[in-house]
This record gives sequence, structure tokens and C-alpha cells, in this order.
Amino acid sequence: MLVRVVRMTFREEAVKAFLENFEANKQKIRNFPGCSHLELWQDENNKNIFMTYSHWQSEESLNQYRDSELFKTVWSFTKTLFAEKPVAFSSKKIQELP
Repeated sequence: MLVRVVRMTFREEAVKAFLENFEANKQKIRNFPGCSHLELWQDENNKNIFMTYSHWQSEESLNQYRDSELFKTVWSFTKTLFAEKPVAFSSKKIQELP
């Protein structure tokens, strides 16, 4: 399993547009083949910073999503709202403690 975190800093006036777009597309993203989990987080102190946290079957699954029309549509809109360059990273889950 691949864990993907994307940290995005939005212009303050763009937060509402981001949240509306996420709401409109979250089920499509979550139900994309290879995605088994999706969360949206908001920074506790900086309300214009959000992170997506997702689980992917493999790097290949994530890349298929990133090559999809869904991603291209969502990302082309989202990137117009940024105040800073996003930061993304992928990790393999090694252990999970109950």
C-alpha cells in the first residue's frame, strides 16, 4: 500500500472554492480504481492550509489516477487557488499499531 500526502496552501479568498470543488469530486476520487482511503485535513493554526491523505494500492494505481481526466480536471482548477507551491510525498506503510 502507498500512502500519499499532499499539503496545499491556498489564498485565503480561495478556500471556499477549494472546499466546494473537493466536495463535488471527493467520491469520484475515493472510488477511483486503486484508491482505498481518502481524507481531507485542515491545519489547526493556519486555516488556509489543507492536506489530502490517501491510500493507494500501488504507485502504478496512483500514477493511473494522475494520468486520468478526473485528476487533470480537479488539479487544473485547484492549482489556480494556491498561495504557495504544494508539497506532496508518497510513503509505504511499514507498521500500524492498534
